[in-house]
Amino acid sequence: MKDKIFGVLQRVGRSFMLPIAILPVAGLFLGIGGAFTNETMLKTYNLMSVMGPGTPIHAVLQVLNSCGDIVFSNLPLIFAIGISIGMAKKEKEVAALAGAIAFFVMHAAIGAMALNAYGADGVAEHIKEGAMASVLGINSLQMGVFGGIIVGLGVAALHNRFYKIQLPQVLSFFGGTRFVPIISSAVYLVVGILMFFIWPPIQTGITYIGKLVQNSGYFGTWVYGLTERALIPFGLHHVFYLPFWQTNVGGTMEIMGKTWEGAQNIFFAQLSDPSVKHFAVSATRFMSGKFPLMIFGLPGAALAMYQCARPEKRKIVGGLLLSAALTSMLTGITEPLEFTFLFVAPMLYAIHCVFAGLAYMLMHILNVGVGMTFSGGLIDLFLFGILQGNAKTSWIYIVIVGIGYFIVYYFLFRFLIRKFNLKTPGREADSEETKLYTRADVNARKQERSGKGQDAQNTDSRSALITKGLGGKTNISDVDCCATRLRITVHDSSKVDDGLLKSSGAAGVIRKGNGVQVIYGPSVTVVKSNLEDYLSSAPDIPEDNITIPESAGETPKPATAPEGKTVPLYAPLSGKVIPLEKVPDEVFSQGILGQGIAIEPEEGKLYAPADATIENVFDTKHAIGLLTKDGIDLLLHVGLDTVKLNGKHFTVHVQNGDTVRRGDLLAEFDIAGIQNDGYPTITPMIICNTDECGEIVPAYASDQVQHGDLLLTIQK
Repeated sequence: MKDKIFGVLQRVGRSFMLPIAILPVAGLFLGIGGAFTNETMLKTYNLMSVMGPGTPIHAVLQVLNSCGDIVFSNLPLIFAIGISIGMAKKEKEVAALAGAIAFFVMHAAIGAMALNAYGADGVAEHIKEGAMASVLGINSLQMGVFGGIIVGLGVAALHNRFYKIQLPQVLSFFGGTRFVPIISSAVYLVVGILMFFIWPPIQTGITYIGKLVQNSGYFGTWVYGLTERALIPFGLHHVFYLPFWQTNVGGTMEIMGKTWEGAQNIFFAQLSDPSVKHFAVSATRFMSGKFPLMIFGLPGAALAMYQCARPEKRKIVGGLLLSAALTSMLTGITEPLEFTFLFVAPMLYAIHCVFAGLAYMLMHILNVGVGMTFSGGLIDLFLFGILQGNAKTSWIYIVIVGIGYFIVYYFLFRFLIRKFNLKTPGREADSEETKLYTRADVNARKQERSGKGQDAQNTDSRSALITKGLGGKTNISDVDCCATRLRITVHDSSKVDDGLLKSSGAAGVIRKGNGVQVIYGPSVTVVKSNLEDYLSSAPDIPEDNITIPESAGETPKPATAPEGKTVPLYAPLSGKVIPLEKVPDEVFSQGILGQGIAIEPEEGKLYAPADATIENVFDTKHAIGLLTKDGIDLLLHVGLDTVKLNGKHFTVHVQNGDTVRRGDLLAEFDIAGIQNDGYPTITPMIICNTDECGEIVPAYASDQVQHGDLLLTIQK
């Protein structure tokens, strides 16, 4: 249970990264535009004649300022859409649309409830008091990004539950992904009504927590900084700091006649206020501590690790650490350094967390008022500290404290590395790779400790073999699949190795220009999912260095038909029988997937050819896999290349795990619609485990069959 909750929180934290990733660009616009349109700053640097009101430069800067401000002003909607995308398993674009619609519906419902309860004058008074706000033109409760998070998480849950739903025939148009925005709208209409009653006491509680945090003093700031760093290995730091940055947990303040909530919002609002003498430290206390840590402290640790490396490895280590240190200093991205000593020397990371909290506390004590967009690198320090002037930010203390941090980190890390012989980069055994570590390495270590590493390794090994056979990660442009084939677009088809792909368990490989089709049979959807996971999250390993276990390309053998028995298979639809070798598709005609028969249907209905269990209903509805009670593994594939219709013209009446009897209706399809869209309707019935079966004998009396007629027999 604990692991499940932790896994969900990790997914939530990752989903926050999509909307958070826009903040650096928006902050850059707002920082440059806000700073250089601020008349106080222009007068300080004697720039009024060049950049003051009425000049062309001033007009451009106002555009920048407005473009940056619009992002921060609408973060709740951005979070609603971003989290919907991040938490959705598939069909993410549908989740995005549903998230936006649900956000509008929820706030419209709240606004209507408020108008009915308070009247227009009462709503205006609540807005003035800060309990309500205008959300994209809708007068609603002041929910901040919490409103977006509530919508994003809820819509994602609805999406993952319903995006494959099958409705009755009369309502089938509204099924599948079309149902997600519909159910999201209905649910969030109710949520909006409930929030009108539920949110005010929650808002009061959040305000109380915010006051408690604000009154916690320097010790509270230290605890905040320590906790934020300590959560980074688990990927939960975004979940932790976001309420401080974007809600009234981080404080509230009235600026230029408007009430702002959240430390980051307060800072950026003050950035555009010419009357501000010094940025509010009550807000920047949750941000400014990162600067001495990332610009000075971690580079000091990098220098210590370099000097502690063995002489013969310093050249390699120097290049790695210099790159990581510069990344930390300029952008505030610290993972390559932090995860390296977290992985090889957790004791150093624990000390680092304590010093992180101390950095936040020292910035608070020294009244440093420098904010940030994303992380504490030199770019943000220049824009929001140096450029704003020391009088408004006290940024000089970042440099003074930072120099101290560089010295302390350097000497302390060097002492501990040598004292305890810690295996930092360049001190590992000759047989081990000299490298910096990433989150992927930490996750792999967790899997090993939990006993889950071997299964993941085997899955990754097969995916790595496929990747290598396709010419490597950088050669892969697009990954898709149909009922039986992995469909890959590559940049350079000459790099594709058919032999390697076949050794991964593929029955065959077909090339068409830069398109590569790798045939795996009905299990291809699992192959595709594993490959996509590997390509998106596996560490970058040179394909030439991948070691593949002997079992990597093996696929589980399906059940076999019992010996000494004649197994009948009946026609799954009515129409004209076509020998498999005459089907105009080489995967079927060459028997790559197995032997069988095909039918040109006269009626758009597909029936079960035997008593069976439904093994696989494909997302695109054009193919169904069955396992008969006699152990025959069947694939019914309606039409050729109909995967490209993405479910159009198909209605499926069964789902995975269903038990069916011979003659049960499995699916319906529109023959004319499929043909009008340019696809043949020839329907192969393939015996996928042909090698485990006996002789396959045609049993039909004429080329014209009706569904339920005896079609084939398998002799054992």
